Amino acid sequence: FSLQEITSLLSLCGGQFCGEQEIHVNSPFWILNIPSEEMARGLMKRTVCAKSIFELWGHGRSAGELYASLKNYPTDKMLPYLQSDSTYKVHIHTFNKTLSQAQKIEKIDALEFLPFKGKVNLKNPEHIFWILEDYGMNPNDVPEEPIHLYFGRWIADGQRELIESYSVKKRHFIGNTSMDACLSFIMANHGRVKPNDIVYDPFVGTGGLLISSAHFGAYVCGTDIDYNTIHGLGKASRKNQKWRGPDENIRANLRQYGLEKYYLDALVADSSRPTWRKGMLFDAIITDPPYGIREAPRRMGSQKETVKSVERSAENHFFVSSSYHLSDIFFDLLKFGAEYLVMGGRLVYWLPIYRPEYTEEIIPRHPCLKLISNCEQMLSSHTSRRLITMEKVKEFKDQDESSYLLDGQYMPYRGHNSFREKYFSGVTKRIAKEEKDNQK
Repeated sequence: FSLQEITSLLSLCGGQFCGEQEIHVNSPFWILNIPSEEMARGLMKRTVCAKSIFELWGHGRSAGELYASLKNYPTDKMLPYLQSDSTYKVHIHTFNKTLSQAQKIEKIDALEFLPFKGKVNLKNPEHIFWILEDYGMNPNDVPEEPIHLYFGRWIADGQRELIESYSVKKRHFIGNTSMDACLSFIMANHGRVKPNDIVYDPFVGTGGLLISSAHFGAYVCGTDIDYNTIHGLGKASRKNQKWRGPDENIRANLRQYGLEKYYLDALVADSSRPTWRKGMLFDAIITDPPYGIREAPRRMGSQKETVKSVERSAENHFFVSSSYHLSDIFFDLLKFGAEYLVMGGRLVYWLPIYRPEYTEEIIPRHPCLKLISNCEQMLSSHTSRRLITMEKVKEFKDQDESSYLLDGQYMPYRGHNSFREKYFSGVTKRIAKEEKDNQK
């Protein structure tokens, strides 16, 4: 997810990701060409994938190459941070290897050719410089010397602490499918959520995706067909807790993090039925539709339709639910996004995939939406889900209502209506194999 998150955030900050960037997927270090330090700081105020960002002064595949690169770096760019009235320290970070303190000091002393004039302050320096060494990705085959070295001035850290502070384990109100905090923030970043946006989740559940958007200053709302979930009623999802308490609801979740002022509302509604007045209402739609594994996909039906079940809520409201195929869920979602997103607004959602049958052709498309990114998260050896990001590039017209039925996109994806059966068939085979291996 990292590359797509950085690309989205760069465009949000007014920059552009160009093909000249040195991105190596198998390396933890990337070299980006960012126009200004202000933009770099703006990027790091949002990202949960990147750990830190530095102003690169030199790099090479050996210590000699690094030192030669540093000697060629313009002195006038160095001097503002090396003045005699300033303080500094040098920090060493090695990836995939641990160095002794003596080895670290030796590497720092080797930089004495740099024109440092200030005083060393290890506790509270004005400027921090880093030596970064890459020893590869294989912990079982660590080379003696690093395969790449970097030296630069630290600018800012990312927002990885959000993963812990917003952890689902500490949240008041959760469900069986509450989104992991890290993925929730990644989705908000892919959607380029910014202050004063209006963000909507049509399968809101316990509101986990609303929290990350509200953290970034967006006003949030959602709908769900489950009356009990929207109102915080019924059985609890936590172990050793039978019923939900009075402070277990979506509003309380946002209140827990001081974000209640960004909460518009959550409605009991069917995402497959018209709910909103016509018009471009939302800056982003960020959602995680049900796949039929832990939560069954449902929509409102009529008495004439094949009745799956009749459910009764705590307030004596009756409705008839009918089956809602995965193909219908995603095409309804794309049609809704095409109609209700503002121009340039983004739709971000998860698409479950049976990997042996996956091809690019089964990604749902719409003429008003442009596919921006498609990132995979493995679920098992045979299943995964893909984080799909789409951007509205064309105004919705009446003729776009059912355009997906005409371009051949609908039929290829119908095969994934049986995703639940394929998912559990793989689980059954794995259990049978484990039992067979245990009997040997």
